Amino acid sequence: MSKKITNNIRRLRFDNDEMTQQMLADEVGVSRQTIVAIEKDKYSPSLEVAFKIAEYFNVPLNVIFQYK
Repeated sequence: MSKKITNNIRRLRFDNDEMTQQMLADEVGVSRQTIVAIEKDKYSPSLEVAFKIAEYFNVPLNVIFQYK
């Protein structure tokens, strides 16, 4: 059985005043397409980007990303 990384970024964005993908991308220094790919579980972010996302939302990494 293959494992993959899933995430709650979309939920966190909507809970944060319905933040757009572009707004989050600008905050963490990536393209909007990168945020789209991460949200769709098509791309696993670098540790640096993962930490930047967690820091932006002020939550631990495991609240955003899960390894299943």
